[in-house]
Amino acid sequence: MFKAFRLMAASLLLVAQFAHAQLTVEITGAGANRIPVAITNFSGEGLLPQALTGIVRSDLERSGLFRLVDPGTTQVPENAAIDLTQWKERGTDALALASILPAPGGRYEVRMRLYDIARQGKPDGMIFVFAPSTVRETGHRIADFIHEKLTGEKGIYSTRIAYVVKSGSRFELKVDDADGQNPRTALRSSEPIISPTWSPDGTRLAYVSFQAKKPIIYVHSLATGAQTVVANFKGSNSAPAWAPDGKKLAVVLTKDSSSQIYTINADGSGLTRVAGSSAIDTEPQFSPDGQYLYFTSDRGGSPQIYRVPAGGGNAERVTFEGSYNVTPRLSPDGKTMAYVSRNNGRFQVTAMDLASRQVQILTDSSRDESPSFAPNGRMILYASEIGGRGVLSAVSVDGRVKQKLSGQAGGDVREPAWGPFNQP
Repeated sequence: MFKAFRLMAASLLLVAQFAHAQLTVEITGAGANRIPVAITNFSGEGLLPQALTGIVRSDLERSGLFRLVDPGTTQVPENAAIDLTQWKERGTDALALASILPAPGGRYEVRMRLYDIARQGKPDGMIFVFAPSTVRETGHRIADFIHEKLTGEKGIYSTRIAYVVKSGSRFELKVDDADGQNPRTALRSSEPIISPTWSPDGTRLAYVSFQAKKPIIYVHSLATGAQTVVANFKGSNSAPAWAPDGKKLAVVLTKDSSSQIYTINADGSGLTRVAGSSAIDTEPQFSPDGQYLYFTSDRGGSPQIYRVPAGGGNAERVTFEGSYNVTPRLSPDGKTMAYVSRNNGRFQVTAMDLASRQVQILTDSSRDESPSFAPNGRMILYASEIGGRGVLSAVSVDGRVKQKLSGQAGGDVREPAWGPFNQP
C-alpha cells in the first residue's frame, strides 16, 4: 500500500470501474437513543407531483437519530386540534403536522407545526413557498427544520455530495443530494477525474482531470459549467484543497522535485511553496480556521500525518499510532481529524480527538479511502470496497450510525466529497 501512496502523490491513481446509476441508502447502524417522532401525512399532498411526506420521513430515518412512530394513514392539517397526551402514550416525543396549499404563480405553500411533546413547549411553525420542480429540495429543508429543532444542531439533508463514476470509457463527475436520489452530471470526460473538493460557498468544485492527457487542477463553476485552469505546471498537479475563505487552494506539485505542497489563488496566480522536504508531501487540508495545513508525508520513513503553518514554517507530526496513516480531514469545528489508518492489514476510517490525541477506528471494512466530513461534523462520507466493487459509505463520528450508498446497477463509485451547508 505504500506504493499506492506514492502513486497517489503523483496523481496516478487508477479509478475503478463505475456504473451510471443513482444511489440507494442502506442503514446498517443507528444511534443508541433515537428520538421517537411521528410525521403525519401532509394535508393536500395530492396537489404535488411527488409526495413530500415520504422524503421527510426517509431523511430522518436514515440519519440514525430518529425512530419513526406510525401516525396512521389520515392526513392531518397543521392547524388541527391535537391531543398530545394520546401521542405521548404512544411513545412519541415529537409530532409534525403540515398542510399544502396552492400559492400564486403556480407555486405551493407548505405550513408545518412541530410539537416537542417531551419538553411540552409551544409548537414551532414554519412556512415554505416552493415551485413544483423543487419538491425534493423542500422536503430536505423540512427535515432540516425538524432536525435542528429537536437536536439543536443543523440538519444536513439539503446538502449535496460529489463523487466520480465511470461507465465504460466515460468518466463523470456527479453532484447529488445527500440521500443519493437526485444525481446531476457536472462533467463528462473520456479521461479520469479525481479528487473533487467543494468551495466553501458550494458554488464551485476543484478537481484533477486528465482530459489534456496529464493531471491538471481545474476549478469548475456549477452554475455555468465553466472550467478555470488553476495549476498546469510541469509534472503532476494534484490534491486540491480549498482555504476556508474560498480565495486560494493548497495543491501538490512535482514541478521542482518530488511531490511538494503549495498554495495558489483560485484564478491560478500567486503560487507559494508552503513546505519543503526531500520526501513526498501530499493530501493537504486546511484547518477550519485557516491557520494550518494538515498533510500526509513519508518524511519519517512511513506515511504519517503532519501539520505546518499555512504561511510556511516547521512541520510537526500529528499521528504516532501505527505505521500507515494518510488522508487527513478536519471536522468543521476543528476538534476531530478523520483519516485512513492501516490496522492488521485493513485500511479503515479512523478519528482522532486532536485535544486528547485519543484514536477510534470507526469502520469494520478493509479498503477505505477519501473520508469527507458532513458540514455539521456528525457524519463522515468515504469510499470503500465491498465484494470487489466500490461503494460509498458514511459513519457517524462516534461509530454508532453506519450507512451504505450503493449504485443500483451494481457498479463502483469513488472519490466522494460532502458539500457545505446551503448558502442563505
